[in-house]
Amino acid sequence: MKIRTMNDKDMDAVIGIWLDASKEAHHFIEPGYWEAKQQDMRNVYLPMADTYVLEETGQPVGFISTVQDYLAALFVHPNHQGKGYGRALLQFVKERSEELKLKVYKDNDNAYRFYCRHGFVVMEEAADENTGHAEFVMSWSRR
Repeated sequence: MKIRTMNDKDMDAVIGIWLDASKEAHHFIEPGYWEAKQQDMRNVYLPMADTYVLEETGQPVGFISTVQDYLAALFVHPNHQGKGYGRALLQFVKERSEELKLKVYKDNDNAYRFYCRHGFVVMEEAADENTGHAEFVMSWSRR
């Protein structure tokens, strides 16, 4: 396992990880929603973020993206979940941060519990402006 800065050659793999993991984790949202967001990931979201890729045997299997103190994305391909890769990526970013904030869908129980286990607390509940689904705004602080 190796964590490194994402490069341009990783773009297709990262978007594939994001798409497959998003469809599985967010079963309560129409898959077409995620498919329609691929170009935004490629042209807007990933270019604006600091993104780190986790590789296994030279292939990206997960990634984490931050924009300043906002944890914008943490995804591990469904075929590689349950191996501690998400924890490793989160720890990698936490070691470089004083605090982090994120949003997680309320119906995404696995992700919500994951963030709680890693010290994040719910600050508020809101509705996602794009999907209308309830989400938690969560934060973590080194202090």
